[in-house]
Order: sequence, then structure tokens, then C-alpha cells
Amino acid sequence: MSDAAQPTAAEVRAAAEAVKTALDRHLAAVERRSGEEDPAVYDAFNELAAAAEAYDELLYDRYDEVTPFEIPGEDTLPPYTGPEEPSALSVLIRRDYAVAEPQRLMAQARRVEAADGEGPGVEASNTVHGALGLLFGEFEPDEIASRHKEFGLEEGDSTLWVTAADESADPGEWLEAPFEEADPERVVCRFDVSAVFDEELDDDIDDIDDADDDGDEDDDLPELDEDLDTNLDTDTDTDTDEDEDDEDSAGEPARLEADR
Repeated sequence: MSDAAQPTAAEVRAAAEAVKTALDRHLAAVERRSGEEDPAVYDAFNELAAAAEAYDELLYDRYDEVTPFEIPGEDTLPPYTGPEEPSALSVLIRRDYAVAEPQRLMAQARRVEAADGEGPGVEASNTVHGALGLLFGEFEPDEIASRHKEFGLEEGDSTLWVTAADESADPGEWLEAPFEEADPERVVCRFDVSAVFDEELDDDIDDIDDADDDGDEDDDLPELDEDLDTNLDTDTDTDTDEDEDDEDSAGEPARLEADR
């Protein structure tokens, strides 16, 4: 960043003061909270996060320095505003796949056609679109998830939302638009699976492995060798002492016989 675009020291100082003010407001909101999901605490939290992020950016731009604070992203769910005691719920599931092997996918669809006794004129299995329709019509989504490689599919991200409702929907009420009323504020719990999490875990494991590689493992080997040598010497000395005792015991009768 050029010097002309850099924030001034006064702007950085003002941003720091804004963080202090937001911090005081957040603490005051927490001290006065009226329940687990107090909107005042939520608003104060967001204000503090925004102030801290702004200060962090200005601090870096001006002084090439950062803060130790981790600013939460925007992918977090908003506070729950649904009923305290839901009488109904909906489970919303999304699983993403990539068609990695179209030929394998269509081959599996042809097997389904053959098992169902479809005539040779049916060509649904000869296209990816038709093959997907056949397979998802034949197998449950959970079975496809567990056997996705057999069907030429590659897993992507997946998520499951459990949302609360005041009452059960009437039969057929939402079938035309099943996902329009997926309200994040009524999500009781959610479960996400993503390659992003696996990459973070792999990074942590790599860090641990690097730390182990940097350790002085070879320095422990001489101590181990010394322990082994000590144990061997002790065993040898013990065996020698026992042999000498045996020789002494064997020599006593000979001396007694000579005395006679």
C-alpha cells in the first residue's frame, strides 16, 4: 500500500478507542442479559466484532502489525428465535456430488434397467441425466451416500439442518416449494461435512509431524545404548558370579576327601 493510501496514526487511534467503547458496551449487555438469546447481547457482539476487524485492518495498513483476535465469519447462524418447545420439526439435508465417472454411472443405471426387465428401447441409462434419475429413483439417498464411488460419484460438502416449527404442515402444503421456508433463525442444530475441515485437520497433523521431526530423537539413542550395555554387563556379572559359586561348591567335596 502506498504512503498516500495509508491511514493516519489518528485514524488508528480512533479505531482503537472504538474497540474499547464496543468492549464496554458488550460487557454491559452481558451483565444485563435477560436470557440465553438476548438480542442486545447479539447486537453488542456484532458491534464489537466489526470494531475489532476495522482496527485490525487499520493497524496492519499503518504499522504492518496485527492483533491476536480472531474475528468470526459471517457463516455463523443467527440467534434462535423459534418456539421454546417445538411441536414439529423439519430435517433439511443437502449433499453435493460431482459426476466423476459418467461411464460407471451409466453402467450402473443399465444394471438397474436390466434388473427391472425394461425393454431394449428404453434409453434413460444412455445419458447422465437419465442415469441419475434411475439411480436416485432406485436407491435411498443414504445408500447412494455410502456407495457413491460405485456409482461414479465424488462426494462434496454436505449439511443437515434441524428446524423447529409451531405445528406440522398439512399434507402436500409445501411440496411445490419445499425449501423456501428454511429459516436460519429456527435451526435447532446443524451438522456440516466439508473438505475444508479435513484440510484444516491435515494441516494440524502436518504441524505435529514437523514438530516431531524437529525433536532430538537421535539424542535419546545413546542413552538407550548405555542402558542396554549396563543391563548386559549386569547379566554377565551375575552369570560369572553364579559360575564361580558353582565351581567353589564343586571343589569343596574334593578338598574334604583329600583331608581324609
